[in-house]
Amino acid sequence: MSRLNSLASLGPSIQNAFVPKDFDAALKWWIEIMGVGPFFHIPDVKLEDIRYLGKPSNIAFEMAIGYWGDTQIELIRQTNSAPSIYKTWLDEGREGLHHTLTLVDDMTEARRLVAAAGATILQEAKAPGGGEVIYVDIGGGPGTMLELLKPSVGGHEFFAMMKAAAINWDGRDPIRRLG
Repeated sequence: MSRLNSLASLGPSIQNAFVPKDFDAALKWWIEIMGVGPFFHIPDVKLEDIRYLGKPSNIAFEMAIGYWGDTQIELIRQTNSAPSIYKTWLDEGREGLHHTLTLVDDMTEARRLVAAAGATILQEAKAPGGGEVIYVDIGGGPGTMLELLKPSVGGHEFFAMMKAAAINWDGRDPIRRLG
């Protein structure tokens, strides 16, 4: 497969996401040891039409996102026991990099390239405001899940606000609650 028709052609990876066993300890580590921040904490992520392995799922979760240079660091904690990529990850005793994120403009084209690559969509959802997200198992080795996100209206600006906050962050107010 040429790069032109590959998953890499959709765009660069902008995020490393983790589903830690201890969300609070991981957040503290990223802030205090790595110096990443501030983190923006969304305690109740709102998605619609969530599907896990093709079946409806009522996943409840929270996330915290901070910037390390140009790269987002995302931490996720599921807050219920609904079937999901997050629950399966922890049930399997896994920790470390869970997925990377690529922003896409055309989800139809992203889905076409996913199918052409022989990848499997594990989880998908709609975001309020017209966004859409799919999590794809691209096979082989650890850390091989890819999140493809078509941001909702205002999504690019939301990420830009978080990135701007990190540029001259002085360590104060390391966790900023949204919502």
